[in-house]
Amino acid sequence: MAYPQLTTKLEHNEHLLVCFNFIRAIRASIYSTNQIESFNKKLKRKTKQREQFLNEAALELTLVIVILDYNSRYSLQAHKGFQQI
Repeated sequence: MAYPQLTTKLEHNEHLLVCFNFIRAIRASIYSTNQIESFNKKLKRKTKQREQFLNEAALELTLVIVILDYNSRYSLQAHKGFQQI
């Protein structure tokens, strides 16, 4: 056996490869963090445009506006592969 430790882990952990239980069209969506990283970059970009916030409430309002804008833009779009289901 070439990789005994890896083989042992695969045999004893039933949850390790659970993403392969889903259809091929949505697997990448399940194990990828691209959307989350993109959203976090958008939040960071919007908060860096303003160097200072008057208080925590001003920061919170800015974040809420960005989140609501994001939701309104993408709420009707299905994530890759999920339209087939």
